Amino acid sequence: MKRFQYFIESQAFGVCTMLGEKLGIATSSIRFSFIYVSFLTMGSPVIVYLMLAFWLNVQKSLRRERSTVWDL
Repeated sequence: MKRFQYFIESQAFGVCTMLGEKLGIATSSIRFSFIYVSFLTMGSPVIVYLMLAFWLNVQKSLRRERSTVWDL
């Protein structure tokens, strides 16, 4: 089950996982909160989620392209 969960999180954006790690909160509680708030506000947190997902992808691509002094 853990392998399946890791596969899904690695293929998805990983926004809730990143927030959970940064804030020290369980990712399941962040996901449930996001779902509840999305239903209460008619889906407006989806825009915030997509912006965070875009930002994470930008950060990942910048980390991959950054070279060190030793890469000559």
